[in-house]
Amino acid sequence: MIKIEHLKKEYENATPLMDVSAEIHEGDVISIIGPSGTGKSTLMRCISLLEKPTAGRVYIYGVEITDPANDISQIRKKMGMVFQSFNLFGHLTVIENIMMAPVDLLKKPKQEAYNKAMELLKMVGLAGKADNYPDELSGGQKQRIAIARTLAMDPDIIFLDEPTSALDPTMVGEVQSVIRDLAESGKTMMIVTHEMAFARSICNRVFYMDEGGIYEDGTPEQIFEHPIKDKTRQFVQKLKVLEIKAGTKEYDFRSVVSEIEQYCRRNQVDLRLNYYIQLAFEELVQQLLMTRLEGTQIDVIIEYSAIKKNALLTASWNGPQLDMDSISEDPSYMMLKGTIGDVTYEREAPGTDMNRIAIEITQ
Repeated sequence: MIKIEHLKKEYENATPLMDVSAEIHEGDVISIIGPSGTGKSTLMRCISLLEKPTAGRVYIYGVEITDPANDISQIRKKMGMVFQSFNLFGHLTVIENIMMAPVDLLKKPKQEAYNKAMELLKMVGLAGKADNYPDELSGGQKQRIAIARTLAMDPDIIFLDEPTSALDPTMVGEVQSVIRDLAESGKTMMIVTHEMAFARSICNRVFYMDEGGIYEDGTPEQIFEHPIKDKTRQFVQKLKVLEIKAGTKEYDFRSVVSEIEQYCRRNQVDLRLNYYIQLAFEELVQQLLMTRLEGTQIDVIIEYSAIKKNALLTASWNGPQLDMDSISEDPSYMMLKGTIGDVTYEREAPGTDMNRIAIEITQ
């Protein structure tokens, strides 16, 4: 249905989209997730031509819509956008807001547009608000009207840009219910959202965006349960990450311990887990590895999960293989085994010099 080829969007001080390629099939419901500033909304705005891409091509049903020779106004009739700020016309009633585009752009008779608008108002549960003005409605009601207005154009694809972010928490559920009904109806949809549980429950695909593009594309189960890439895993598991480079000239043990302490306080890590993280770093990295890998840079990553309330400490290096048998009687190793848990070690791939050792830290 939609094909995106090497899409790029560049602003004066930022390039949110560097090289995006993807295919969207009819009936897909795609949740777009990722940290702020990674181009989620920009991607949708470029596909819908509300923003002009700097480079690349977008095709709908095989027609290149980024070709300047094509009529953008006709192309946009195939697409509907629901914004987080509603964008309703305050001087028009609810029914007039919904009827306006079908009458003005599609040249539908007013009675036909009215009948369709009333059907849509019933669908979103607001038939009794047809003659009200937007300032007489709650935020959740305004957003449901905005969705009905979009559907009145009978678009082939619907874009929803953070449709619940401007709402009071008590109103989020009513809007999500309408969107869920749309997803089940077979409409092709792309939804930018920070509501992870909602994203997972309604979509068949997830785009995780980072590093200027679609960093990982997969099913909800893959992205939320078995993400392949580290940044995806860190995001969906709400991991707070601290990176340390041990064994370098700049490395100072006391400074690193202080940095770990500040990291734990900043992320409200339980005092007991804080202690275990520091203990794991001292015994695993400082005592076991640095004494055996003198002169080797050891990249240490500490990941604290705000969801699971646990941490993972991993250390990796490019160099000699670690002989686990030789450290099994080491006091530091025995301290880790007895106090924190199992230490796992792997040579990342046969024929390489990359090593990784890790310990999961729980309270």
